[in-house]
Amino acid sequence: MGSEILLREDSDGVCYLTLNRLDAYNALSMEMMQTLSAELDKITEDISVRVVVVRGGGKGFCAGHDLKQMLGEGQEAYYQATFDTCSELMQRIVNLPVPVIAQVHGVATAAGCQLVASCDLAVSADNARFATPGVNIGLFCSTPMVALTRAVAPKHAMELLLLGDLISADRAAEMGLVNWVVAADELEGYVATVAGKIASKSRKTLSIGKQAFYKQSEQTLAEAYSSCARVMTDNMLTDDAQEGIDAFITKRKPNWSHR
Repeated sequence: MGSEILLREDSDGVCYLTLNRLDAYNALSMEMMQTLSAELDKITEDISVRVVVVRGGGKGFCAGHDLKQMLGEGQEAYYQATFDTCSELMQRIVNLPVPVIAQVHGVATAAGCQLVASCDLAVSADNARFATPGVNIGLFCSTPMVALTRAVAPKHAMELLLLGDLISADRAAEMGLVNWVVAADELEGYVATVAGKIASKSRKTLSIGKQAFYKQSEQTLAEAYSSCARVMTDNMLTDDAQEGIDAFITKRKPNWSHR
């Protein structure tokens, strides 16, 4: 890759993206966000990738925006560009045709917590901590709020946003911010198992399902059923659906073409 601030490793359909700004707790500088966005764009066209894992190198997952960088700029246009770039990055994750798993250790705060909330699944070490602490420094976490309110119940989101306190991994799981909490020394293996299960599926099917999931969540009940009935009809017509059903009936392992 062109930059060491983001590392990529591919293995059996799983793409691991590691935030690698170790001296800044993997803070989302403009360069980091642009680099991560560019890599996600490549993955969109990479048929070999069926699931993405986003993780942090060093002591933790991600401390959010690089406040030192932002304070040094001190200009409205730069602030707007920073938050726009971050918003576009989070939407790229949601719109990516394959699932994205957050692998969390250390802390995930502010935009780092937003990154976790934007991923489709999240696995956390039991000693990880989460927060949207902007309110403590006079900067309400308004863009992280967008992801949070789509991942957890409204009162849980407000709890994080108004108090600004660090919460435990177990509390994050209670809220629905993360799916699984595991011992720190088991985190990597657990994520690999989850990712491997997803990677064994048809990329075409995963893409259809993920897109439909987010679309129907914004629709009325009637609209959602109508939309998803059409999605399932189109899904049934794909090569992989025909292959998968035949494999099930004949009791054999499916051979996916990802079409």
